[in-house]
Amino acid sequence: MVVLGATLAMVLAVWGLARLASAPSYSLLYAGLENGAAGDVVKALEARGVQYDIRGGAIFVPDSDRDGLRLTLASEGLPANGGQGYELLDGLSGFGTTSQMFDAAYWRAKEGELARTIVSNPQIASARVHIANSSANPFQRDVTPTASISVTTTGGTLSAQQARALKYLVASAVPGLEPEGVAVIDGKGGLIGAEAEHGAGPTADDKAALLRDRVQRLMEARVGVGNAVVEVSVDTVTESELIRSRSFDPEGRVVISTDTEESTDRSENQGGGNVTVASNLPDGNAGGGDTSSSQKAETRERVNFEVSETTREITRVPGAIKRLTVAVLVNGTYTEDGNGNQTFEPLPEDELQALRDLVASAVGYDEERGDQITLKSLSFERPEGLGTGPLEPGLFTGVIDTMRLIQMGVLALVALVLGLFVVRPVLARGAGGEAGMAGALPAPGEGDAGPALDGEIEPLGGFGDLPVMGDGPDFSGLGMVDFDSPPDEDPVDRLRNLIQERKTETVEILRSWLEEDRERAS
Repeated sequence: MVVLGATLAMVLAVWGLARLASAPSYSLLYAGLENGAAGDVVKALEARGVQYDIRGGAIFVPDSDRDGLRLTLASEGLPANGGQGYELLDGLSGFGTTSQMFDAAYWRAKEGELARTIVSNPQIASARVHIANSSANPFQRDVTPTASISVTTTGGTLSAQQARALKYLVASAVPGLEPEGVAVIDGKGGLIGAEAEHGAGPTADDKAALLRDRVQRLMEARVGVGNAVVEVSVDTVTESELIRSRSFDPEGRVVISTDTEESTDRSENQGGGNVTVASNLPDGNAGGGDTSSSQKAETRERVNFEVSETTREITRVPGAIKRLTVAVLVNGTYTEDGNGNQTFEPLPEDELQALRDLVASAVGYDEERGDQITLKSLSFERPEGLGTGPLEPGLFTGVIDTMRLIQMGVLALVALVLGLFVVRPVLARGAGGEAGMAGALPAPGEGDAGPALDGEIEPLGGFGDLPVMGDGPDFSGLGMVDFDSPPDEDPVDRLRNLIQERKTETVEILRSWLEEDRERAS
């Protein structure tokens, strides 16, 4: 029973190890899907007959099929995380559908279509769009709709430019919606683009990151990837300032109008006489007197001048660069001496100066502003791990499944314990019993005291033809007595010596003879 149980356990352990080794290794296909989208993916996998495993809402498939399945499912529009779009309106019938129900379904369908469009971007894993529109209420006037977008990216956070693009996308799809009324919320970066809406420019950290990326690309193009470390510190203006100035230039007069006025005044005075009948007749002689006249002319000119005036208004917003500091650390080269030791050699000074000029041009270096650039060539701590190429494919270069390794280790340990503590002792016990039974009596021709006795004594000349003594005990385990000894040795002495040395065997032989004689006598 012990042997059968041990054998069965060994077979099961070997079978489990073989099945575990032959089972395909699973990798993640999709995770974080909605219930409907996850169900569609599972149906597509079952239709293709692909093995899959669901672990806590995540779908796993064999490693060899993962990439192909992603491309195939993507061509079929799976998974659809954007929700349903305008197909929601297909299920609405004219009978029993109120205007409020239709409006709610319409805005829900528009939100789904916008979410689908946003998710089509490979950098966005999921998106939700919410539109707040109160146009259904006829008693409200001048109500502007608003919207919000919640996205989850596959890598880093959304940039301000990407958030601005999403705002214009949603604002263009909703009548009366302005881009300023759309809020973009990233699951990793929070509210995106809020600074730009309030007139503030990029922060000091954003400017430092932009400049660091520029310098990093320049350095890596020369010294290699991983052989340069760049840090940029930007000191920006944090307060806002409004400056208004007004200046006049007296030399810069300009004639804007000219007004010329001319006047002439003329008067005459004639002395009077007596009025008579003759003076009233046409040809009569009237009485005459003294006569006087006067004339006056006047000219007036008015010229209007405009003095040159300059009005200036300057508004300084926070964010202007006040001071810039750049620190660049580059690795040098390593040479081997005769003993195989590596010796560090920094970059030459002319090359460092050329790199410094490139850095100054990339960051907009201004000496009057107090900018500073520090570029040093020093030894890195672990140069063997920096600037190296891709790793060669090996046994442990892929992703290691920890649970799979634990399962294989447990099965291997069980098989080892069964082999060492069950099967091996049973087999050793059986082999030891047979060896003990076979070794109770020495084999013919073996033994420290000479050949073993087998119960028969044959002289040198033999016994000739003797009658068969019948069946008796099997003494094949006893050795044959070798009487082919030299002639000078007495066989009787040799037999006496053998009996003295093999007393137990001799007693057994004599007992068998006595029993045989008793059987014949009876």
